[in-house]
Amino acid sequence: MISPYEKCPVFENDNYCLRLIDASDAQDLFLVYSDEKAVPYFNSDNCNGDTFHYTLPEHMQGAIAAWQQEYKNHGFVRWTILDKKTQHAVGTIELFRRKADDYFNNCAILRLDLRSDYERASAIYELLSLIVPQTCELFACQMIATKVKPFAAERRAAVEKLGFAASTEILVGGHDQKRYTDYYVLHKR
Repeated sequence: MISPYEKCPVFENDNYCLRLIDASDAQDLFLVYSDEKAVPYFNSDNCNGDTFHYTLPEHMQGAIAAWQQEYKNHGFVRWTILDKKTQHAVGTIELFRRKADDYFNNCAILRLDLRSDYERASAIYELLSLIVPQTCELFACQMIATKVKPFAAERRAAVEKLGFAASTEILVGGHDQKRYTDYYVLHKR
């Protein structure tokens, strides 16, 4: 399979399309990242203190530019989630293969940021079903991990339905050695 950094794949079904983030997504994504109900679900572990709560449109534009640069540098891929019915971006999915000295070495880390009205088990399951089956091959890894905070019942139901299981392992931050918990993992079948 071609590296997602050489040619970013597009994933879609009747309801959603996942494609590489674009500057034109800023207006829609500002509604996601300014959504105070959505922000607590975001995974900002090891992100240099960024909580991804943006209150000004220019912050969203800056984040997209940074994400595009990370893609060029092969740091991570961030897909925009488009709702085909509304033709609006309703969130993002980030994926990268982590290199570290802990349990999560050579593991694909999946971050899902959704507008709060999409934080439903059925929507999350449908979205992740588009990309999870290809993730291990895309990122040459044996495991996928995603953070599910204790209060995120809908998200937990969706990832468990996909086969993820709660892990007691600690993810150790590369920048500050901070310890992070609440990860669910799926091993390659």
